Amino acid sequence: MNDTDLKHLVRAVDLAEAALASDNDPFGSVLVGGNGQVLFEDHNWTSTGDETRHPEIDIARWAAANMTAEERAAATVYTSGEHCPMCAAAHAWVGLGRIVYAGSSSQLGEWLSEVGAPPPPVATLPINVVAPGIPVAGPAPSLSARLRELHHRRAARKARLHLGS
Repeated sequence: MNDTDLKHLVRAVDLAEAALASDNDPFGSVLVGGNGQVLFEDHNWTSTGDETRHPEIDIARWAAANMTAEERAAATVYTSGEHCPMCAAAHAWVGLGRIVYAGSSSQLGEWLSEVGAPPPPVATLPINVVAPGIPVAGPAPSLSARLRELHHRRAARKARLHLGS
């Protein structure tokens, strides 16, 4: 992981924070072309009621519609959290290149466990278990504390909402 990777990961975490501010789970992602240009970025939109509205899925769909196969293979997806199995599969099916993530699935599991939050409904698997051919880098230790705090805040908000219903 280099300084360019870290710059894009910081942006992905900024997007995760924006997701949390709009009552979504704190995940954000950035698609960067092989030439270094940011092509697409988004954050989680699960508050819409559609639990598949992960930014990695939206990136895969955008890339399929707007990039050639060669451009997709040369691109990098920077994401605040390691892809879930659904997102890893979409990434692989579309033929995107490298994935760089700030926080791992195992870290997320630990952070949620710390606050007694339930595990996600889908198994947390490393990206390469789902998509073995994709180059992967992560996690980024310098962003761990910030991500942990975002996920703790989201879990606390969900717990308050559950208690209020």
